[in-house]
Amino acid sequence: MDIREISAEEITQAVKKLFMDCNYYIGEDISQAIENAQKNEELQIAKDVLQQLIDNNRIAAEEQIPLCQDTGMAVLFVEYGDKVVVKDGSFKAAVEEGVRRAYIDGYLRKSVVTDPVFDRKNTKDNTPAVIHTEIVEGDKIHIVAGGKGFGSENMSAIKMLTPSAGVEGVKKFVLDTVTHAGPNPCPPMVVGVGIGGTFEKAAQLAKRATLRPINTSNPDERYASLEEELLTEINKMNIGPAGLGGKTSALGLNIETYPTHIAGMPVAVNICCHAARHKEVTI
Repeated sequence: MDIREISAEEITQAVKKLFMDCNYYIGEDISQAIENAQKNEELQIAKDVLQQLIDNNRIAAEEQIPLCQDTGMAVLFVEYGDKVVVKDGSFKAAVEEGVRRAYIDGYLRKSVVTDPVFDRKNTKDNTPAVIHTEIVEGDKIHIVAGGKGFGSENMSAIKMLTPSAGVEGVKKFVLDTVTHAGPNPCPPMVVGVGIGGTFEKAAQLAKRATLRPINTSNPDERYASLEEELLTEINKMNIGPAGLGGKTSALGLNIETYPTHIAGMPVAVNICCHAARHKEVTI
């Protein structure tokens, strides 16, 4: 396979579109789930909240305005083909410029600060982004992008379970994390669970899980069954839309896994609000 050149500007334009689109247009998987939930809810206040979300998402798309005032921190999962060369710039700089243009030109709220503890000065363009890159075979670049709001991000957690905890330990940690979150992540939520790898890998898996369409299942039947079981248990909690009660506390729960060490079983839970912003593109 020959080396393929991709211009930095093409990457920048693609990233700009990803972040503007994911902030204006809710995904079909989320939209359908909210509509189905609205029909199935019995509590009137829950039905009303879900109808407001449906109306909000329609207006955002029609007027091309943000789904939510928190337009998130830019997170990208990149599969970078080993036959790709970026010309007229670097990949990272091209991505950062795409994020910058999206948040400035798209009138999206800039929420990133320069230093996490001391200075905390707004960067005024929502950069830098968080970029997770995997080198793969091929001559293409595949990008999954999400704008991660922090009302839900702050409710996320990780725990270094030992193998003796087993599947019951995993269940308990996931359900305890969601119980503790309660109404804070703007339910109905999407829950991403990462199991395996190392401390940091589990967290990445959980974040990646929130970006997977909620109408898909883990390819391993055991984990697919666990996804269904945990979602059912969460929706029995009566947190409900906006935390006001009802059967719809979560729209979906996705699990991603990775091999791990014989002595460990890391589990991370990343919670996302109902404005589960994510789009993807292949360049």
